[in-house]
Amino acid sequence: MADVTVKGLSELQTFLDQLPAKLEANIMRGALRAGMKPIQAAAKAKVPRKTGTLADGLKIYTKVSNGKVIARLRATGKDGFLAYWFEYTGARAHEIKPKNRRSMFIAGIFSELVQHPGFKPKPFLRPALDEQAQAAVIAAGEYIKNRLATKECLDTSGIMIEGDE
Repeated sequence: MADVTVKGLSELQTFLDQLPAKLEANIMRGALRAGMKPIQAAAKAKVPRKTGTLADGLKIYTKVSNGKVIARLRATGKDGFLAYWFEYTGARAHEIKPKNRRSMFIAGIFSELVQHPGFKPKPFLRPALDEQAQAAVIAAGEYIKNRLATKECLDTSGIMIEGDE
């Protein structure tokens, strides 16, 4: 695991302690969103593709719950349900039977049933997190530093965030 060094962390904590709770939560939501962006980009690059709708459906959500700020990368959209199978289980070979006469017309031919070949899991979210963990921490720290400097007019020049790449 790569190390991230933050110089001036005590000053950063002092700045955050001086802020009202709502403002601190808003800053942390922005920081977590900034930190999730490199993970989102890596996951989009790794996701198995056929149409691209699963990759397009990877969205970042943030919320404050019980005083904690939470960020999630969720698979949404019409193919979002496939993310679980790609990430964890895959699918074994199986038959797909038509429910009625209308659904028997598949791919331009009439069919009674379809043989699905199955597939092995192809994880993309966890590998993206593992690869981009350091970049995520650095992005979140830089967001906090810049936000405090621009919106709160605090001197953050003594805070240095660097990784060992």
